[in-house]
Amino acid sequence: MTILHILVFTVFALLTRLLVQPRWRIWLMLGGSIVAVYWLQPSSPIRNLDFWFPTASITLTIFVWVVTRHKDDNTAPAVDHRALITGGIILGIILLIGLTRYFEPLCCLTPTRPPHITLVLIALAVIVAGVVFVYRFLPDKRLLSYVALFIILCLFVILKSSGLSTAASAWLRTLTGQSPDLAFAIDLPWLGFSYLAFRLMHVLRDYQNGKLPTYSLRGFVTYAIFFPTFTSGPIDRSQRFMSDLGKVSHQEEDKKRDNSDERSARSSDITEGSLRILLGSFKKFVLADSLALFALNAVNASQVESTFWMWVLLYAYSLRIYFDFSGYTDIALGLGRLMGFRLPENFDRPYLKTSLTAFWNSWNITLAQWFRAYFFNPLTRSLRTRKFRIPTWFVIFIGQFSTMVLIGLWHGITWNFAFWGAWHGLGLFINNRWSTLTRSQMITVNEHRWVQPILKFGGWFLTFNFVALGWVWFILPSLNLSWDVIKLLFGF
Repeated sequence: MTILHILVFTVFALLTRLLVQPRWRIWLMLGGSIVAVYWLQPSSPIRNLDFWFPTASITLTIFVWVVTRHKDDNTAPAVDHRALITGGIILGIILLIGLTRYFEPLCCLTPTRPPHITLVLIALAVIVAGVVFVYRFLPDKRLLSYVALFIILCLFVILKSSGLSTAASAWLRTLTGQSPDLAFAIDLPWLGFSYLAFRLMHVLRDYQNGKLPTYSLRGFVTYAIFFPTFTSGPIDRSQRFMSDLGKVSHQEEDKKRDNSDERSARSSDITEGSLRILLGSFKKFVLADSLALFALNAVNASQVESTFWMWVLLYAYSLRIYFDFSGYTDIALGLGRLMGFRLPENFDRPYLKTSLTAFWNSWNITLAQWFRAYFFNPLTRSLRTRKFRIPTWFVIFIGQFSTMVLIGLWHGITWNFAFWGAWHGLGLFINNRWSTLTRSQMITVNEHRWVQPILKFGGWFLTFNFVALGWVWFILPSLNLSWDVIKLLFGF
């Protein structure tokens, strides 16, 4: 998001809260989120892709809703009129965005001109036909949920793998009559897909486990593409989001609530939300962007010859990535607060933690919780229930190591991201074993108060520098360059 985006979204959120009656807010948030998905989408050298990517995000969301929709054959009407209205509004907004191609003063919401309206109409017709077919003629939705999960994972792998992205770019270029020889992985900037994919996979897994409530199409699409969180998270749970959505979209939800209390709550939300947006903007556009001028990157990594200055660059990058990411999170939480949403926190002073476990409980919290709930816990539970006994330490090692490698690959399918994940997986295992082995001794040591500050400082120092060294593998493009930087950091 740019400063312009933030200003427009802030004004939109304020007007929604102050001027729109609660029962209409959800419609405005739905429409605003759809428009935002197209407006935020970056350009691509592939013709019309900056229109088709947002359309694909919305289409995928609708299909997941259809697949996971609970339908009681005894009570449910043959036609869900509310879903039809919502679907018509969504298609109408997409059509209007496509029509901006022909209105020069209004063109265009997307970075480049939308495709010819005939193509847009054909695409919308295919979407409607597909939704109707799945809804009416494919009763085995559980099987379809696994198909949807597989499709999302395949798209994720393609977008995160340089080779597959390049091949997909060449195919799309051929399809649009462009030269496939100019294909690059960066041709496919599908904005927000990583966060959208994990929201949809969370819904699919909860549906498969029988833990998913029934959602309206209007609420579900708003949840999946909610504009404050679409680009940089946090990865909210659908159950928690729907709870907030119900509170802000129903007029006089609590009949006993005094008007003065309502005004006080609204004033508090606007004040705290505005301050959070200002804080996030300061972190991102002042601190992070200033640090970016000299933080470690692929260019200066091969130019620095001094150990001291290499540490300066590394520490600058460590602070930059925190201020950049947490700044965007603050902006998202502030925008949500303006509209009455209390989105989950994603950072809790991670660089002040005294252990690697505490760091990962406070850094990108919602991503870590997602992997813990949908990968780590099922994996370790499965290993512990095997007929043959597996040592506890080995179960912990496999769980932590594989989870962190997957978190690394979530950022991109490269050896460097895999190594960064393995670095943290091994660090977490060592942290876990050390804590287990020294737990009884720590009780005695902590009786001496003068020892506690020393241990805390030592824990913080080791944790911060371990995390900082890990960023070398995260930011640089190759293992060889990363290893050269590591050697220089230690004077070799």
